[in-house]
Formats: sequence, C-alpha cells, structure tokens
Amino acid sequence: MKVTKLPFNPGPAAWNSILPSDRGHPELNSHKKTDWLIIGAGFAGLSAARRLQLRRPFDRITVLEAKCLAEGPAGRNSGFMIDLPHDLASKDYGGRIQEDRKKIEQNRLAINFARKTVNDLGLPREAFQEVGKVNAAATTTGMQHNLNYKDHLTDLKENFEIYDAQQMTELTGTTYYLGGLFTPGTVMLQPALYIRELGKKLISNKLKIHENSPVISLAHNGFDWHAKTPKGSITTQKIIMATNGHVENFGLFKRRIIHLFTYGSMTRGLTPEESKILGGKAHWGLTSADPLGTTVRKISTISGDRIVIRNKVTYEPEMQPTQAVLNRIYAKHTASFDARFPNLKDVQMAFNWGGQLAFSLNNVPAFGEAEKGLFTACCQNGLGTVNGTLQGAAAADYAMGINSELIDALCNEDPPKKLLPEPITRIGANLRILFGEFKAGAEL
Repeated sequence: MKVTKLPFNPGPAAWNSILPSDRGHPELNSHKKTDWLIIGAGFAGLSAARRLQLRRPFDRITVLEAKCLAEGPAGRNSGFMIDLPHDLASKDYGGRIQEDRKKIEQNRLAINFARKTVNDLGLPREAFQEVGKVNAAATTTGMQHNLNYKDHLTDLKENFEIYDAQQMTELTGTTYYLGGLFTPGTVMLQPALYIRELGKKLISNKLKIHENSPVISLAHNGFDWHAKTPKGSITTQKIIMATNGHVENFGLFKRRIIHLFTYGSMTRGLTPEESKILGGKAHWGLTSADPLGTTVRKISTISGDRIVIRNKVTYEPEMQPTQAVLNRIYAKHTASFDARFPNLKDVQMAFNWGGQLAFSLNNVPAFGEAEKGLFTACCQNGLGTVNGTLQGAAAADYAMGINSELIDALCNEDPPKKLLPEPITRIGANLRILFGEFKAGAEL
C-alpha cells in the first residue's frame, strides 16, 4: 500500500515550542529488521511501545514518527486526560448509565497505565498533574448543562463539587463565568513534555525511535511486512499502526473516518504585574459546559504565566485547512480571550495552531487486526490523550495474543460506519458544527 499523503500540522505546536530545544531522535537512514514496528509516536504509539517493552523485554522494537515527537497532534491538544464521560457529540457530555460506567472504567485504566509509566520511568511531575478540572458555564444554558451533568454524575455515584460565580472568579481571576462543576479525576498534562520525556525514557538497546521518518509505503509478502521511509526501510512481522486519522492515507478504513481540525492559541508570558492584575490561582483548567464551547487553561512557564484558548472545529476531509480558515479562527481566539480577560488588553497570542481529530459516526475506534500482522489503534474520537493511551496499550496486548476484558470489549465493537458520499457528509458535518456553535453562544 502506498501512503497517499503525509500529516499536515498548521502552526507551531506551542506546548513543544515553550520547552527547551531537544536533540531528539535520529532519522531512519538504513535498512533494519525488527520484531515490532510501531508507526506513530503519539499517545497510542508510545503506550504500545511501553507495553511491548514490559511484556517482551528481549524483542526488538522500532517506532517511526513522521515528524518530531510532540510536533504532531500529541503536542497540539489541550492536555486534559479525562476520566469521566466526555462525549463531544452530546449536549452535556453524558450518555447512558451502563455505557458511561464502562467508559469510566476504561478511562481510568488508561490513566492508571499513564500514572504507572510516569512513576516507573521518572517522568517530570509537571508533565502529569492530578489536579482535576472544571466544567465552566458562562450562560444560563451552560449552567443548565452543568446541572444535567451533575444529575448524571450523581446517578453514576461520582464525586463532584459545584462552584458559584465567586468561586470561579477566585479560581480564574475573571468574572466571565456564572458557575462551574469541578471533578477531581482529570489529569492535566503538559502534553509535549509527557511525549518527549516518555520517548527519551523508552530508548534502550532493544527499543529505538526514529523521527522525521514517515512511512511512505507498506508491502506484505505473506510472511513479512516491508515499510519504506524516504531514506530507509524496515522488515518486520508485526506492525502496530498508531496514526489516528492518518490511517486512511494508508488505504485503511476508507470513508469511515470523519476528519476534523480543532484549534488553539497561547499567549505570550504574562509579566509579574499582569499576573497580579489577573489574580486567581496559579494553575487551572476549564472545559466548557457546552461541548463546542471554549477550553481555557492557565499554565506557568519560565517566561511567565500563559493562557491557552482552544475553540472552533472545522470539517477537513482533505486533512488540510486553508489559510483563510486559520486566519478567521485565530481571530476568534483573540476575541474569546478578550471577552474573558478584558483587564489584559495588551496581551497578545504568541502561538496559534491547529490539530487533527478523527471521529467515527458511531463513536467507535478503528481497532483490531486490519490485515495479518497489522494491528490498528486509531480513530480516538477527539480524546487522544486517554483513548490513545488505552488503545495503544491494548493493541500491543492484542498483537501479543494476550486476552483481557478490555480487548474483548474493543474487538466486539461494531466497525466504524461508512460515511455518506460527498458532498452530503460535508454539508451535514458543517451544518452540525454551525448549529452547535450557534447554540453554544457565549460559551464559545
């Protein structure tokens, strides 16, 4: 199979850009034989590598990354690893009780795996902070969403705390929000630091990572797989493909993945005086009470406190938004920031970026053995940190022949549904996005 295109990542990955420069990993420039090839070094790929390393310590493992670690989608998210139901297609994140209990169990398996990885490998604490997050409401409709979610969490017997407007101001420094719903189980990541440090810690005489080494073709002769990169090649019997929506460019799951982009911006570092004017706590993270609303984080860096804004989503079946789309959305980020923080009028955005998401119509992953010896852990339905971690580790177990309830559950899911022909899917996706953003109102 010939890879039809390579991933496109608009703008710099800000989480990576604010870290010190890094030597990284060498490009593949020779032919190698390996026991395991993992394509993609994001949450799924590195979780699969860690699982293989633990279970098969004497096997040779090679990870190929098309770009540099944390420059792709893994370094372009908002850094929320959420344990509770967080269905972005829902009006208030919740679903049915039994399905959500199963999803919570799976999410916590992923978080436990990541926590153990952080502890065992000694990753920096700032990469993985177990501090919870707040569903923030800026409108009466958003408040009702939170009340509905509160009732759902009560039925699930999950812990939460309701914040009033004063508590939200004490937390964030802004009077924009009417209230919030705090849940303690979310982990706040510095996603680029997590991915970069995990990549470094995994390296051994048996496990190698190659950056700037995109797979441009795959061939199978019945016994071995042959993967070609621009300057090298790999021969292996087993592949784990951890490329999320990019899997379709390999010819797999054609017309079964909805390709969306979401967008983020990060301010320059605030001066000490600006941080004092803002007030609030040192670190916090808000998701919106409306699933299409604005996600906001405050982080601390060596260059000062920064605010992260993420909102807007576009349907991009060609996997590449235009510059006009980017310009329009980045202007919206500035407007969303100004509305929330009018006392920081002179603060500009230092970074703007986009990141690719992959969804299926029936909200299931592209998981399993797609061809003999080729296993997929793709299509994370907008929740790459937790779903990628979960599915990457599970794909490694499945490829090793290890059985578990999780693997049974993933394998028993229906496959991703086939999309309707274009332009029907485009029209439907765009109308749903526009209507959802209209309903979000000031939450956006």
